[in-house]
Order: sequence, then C-alpha cells, then structure tokens
Amino acid sequence: MHSEAHINALSRKHAALEEKIHVEENRPAPDSTVLNELKKEKLVLKDEMTRLREQ
Repeated sequence: MHSEAHINALSRKHAALEEKIHVEENRPAPDSTVLNELKKEKLVLKDEMTRLREQ
C-alpha cells in the first residue's frame, strides 16, 4: 500500500510538471533550457512510477 501512496504522490508531481511545461511552452519567449530540465524531471518521475507499478 505504501507504494500506491508513493505512486499517487509521484503522479501529482508529474501532473504539476506537465502544467509547468505547458505554461513555459506558451510564453512569448519559451526558455529551452527550462523546458529541457522540466521534461527530464518529468521523465524521471514517469520511469519511477513505471518501476513501482511493475514490482
């Protein structure tokens, strides 16, 4: 059950990062460095959620 709570927390962080990416992409002058960092962080969270679900 602890893993499910952890997955849910990661999922919320993943959604928050998705929103930050959306906001950055829609700015008049998006910062590609910021976008790349946000996308990397989002991918790490997705990989962690996948790993936990497969256990």
